[in-house]
Amino acid sequence: MSETSARLLNLLSLLQTPREWPGNELAERLGVTPRTIRRDIERLRDLGYPVHATMGADGGYRLAAGTAMPPLLLDDEEAVAIAVGLRSTAGHTIDGIEEASVRALAKLEQVLPARLRRRVGTLGTATVPMPAGDGPTVDPEHLSVLAAAITNHERVRFRYEARAGARTKRLVEPYRLVAAARRWYLVAYDNDREDWRIFRVDRLSEPFPTGVRTPPRELPAADAAAYIRERMQGMGPAPVHGAVATVYAPAAEVTARLGGPSAGEVEPLDEASCRLRCAPDSLAWLAFRLAMLGCEFTVHEPPELAAYLREMGGRVTRAAGPGTGTGEGVGDAGEA
Repeated sequence: MSETSARLLNLLSLLQTPREWPGNELAERLGVTPRTIRRDIERLRDLGYPVHATMGADGGYRLAAGTAMPPLLLDDEEAVAIAVGLRSTAGHTIDGIEEASVRALAKLEQVLPARLRRRVGTLGTATVPMPAGDGPTVDPEHLSVLAAAITNHERVRFRYEARAGARTKRLVEPYRLVAAARRWYLVAYDNDREDWRIFRVDRLSEPFPTGVRTPPRELPAADAAAYIRERMQGMGPAPVHGAVATVYAPAAEVTARLGGPSAGEVEPLDEASCRLRCAPDSLAWLAFRLAMLGCEFTVHEPPELAAYLREMGGRVTRAAGPGTGTGEGVGDAGEA
C-alpha cells in the first residue's frame, strides 16, 4: 500500500469519529502539512465520501451523511444488518464488546442516509430481542447520543430517575461510558452540582446535546472504570456479596476473560495464578462467570458463594447422568 493510500485510510478513520476535526489537528495526527490535508480531503470527496467543511474558530472537517453510502464501504443491506446487530449488542451488555459496539454504531449511524436510518428504526421498533441475562437494558439511541457528546466535548441535558425514585433534569459534561456488572454507567461532570457524578444509563431519558462545547476536564481518578469502582465502594452500605477467589491462570488472561478491569480487581500472585476481588450484585452471576473462566479456582469468601457453587455443581453432575465419562450407559441409549 502506498504512503498516500495509507494516509487516506487513516484520515477517513479519523473523520468517521462523530466530531469536527480542525485541519491543523488532522495534520498533526498524520504528520503532514495542512495543505496536504486539504488535498487529501479533496481526494476523499472525489471518491464519494461526503466530507463537509465549516468555517470559524470551532470549524473543521467532518464526515456527514450523504445521499448514498460512500463507495468501498457497505451496500444498503449490509449497512442495515450491521446497524441492527450493533443496536442489539449495545442495548444488552455483552462482556467485552459493549464499548466497541457503541463506537461502531455511532460511526455507522453518522453516515447512514436518511432512507436507511428509517429502515433501521423501523426494524428496531418492530423487534424485541430476548435479554440474555437479568440485567437492565438501555436504549442504543441514548448510547449513541452520549458517545457523540463525549467525543465532541459537548454538554448534554437529560431527565434522570434516582434509585429512590426522585426525578430531576440534569445538565452535564459527559466524560466516558463504562459497561460494568451488566449495566451501563455514564461518568460526567454535573454543571448544576459542580461535581463529578455517576449515572446509570438505563435510568436516564430524553438525552440531547446542547451544542455547547467545553474544554476537557481532568477526572479525579486514573480512569473512568477506576473512578466508578472507588465511588461505589464508598457509597452507602457495603455490598451484599464481597467475593475473593484465587484463579489459577495468569492475571492478564483472567482480566481479559472477565471483560476488563471494571469487572473486579485482579492481583497477580505469580505467573500462573492471581487473586480476584469483586463486589457482584448476584451470587448466581458471579458463580456463572467463575465457571466460564475455563480454569481452576478456589473461593475464599463469601461462604454463600462456595455453597452456591457446590449446589450448582451437584445439579450439573446430576444432569450429566450416571457413569458420565466412563462409557457406562452410552451404548444402551444407542442400541437397537
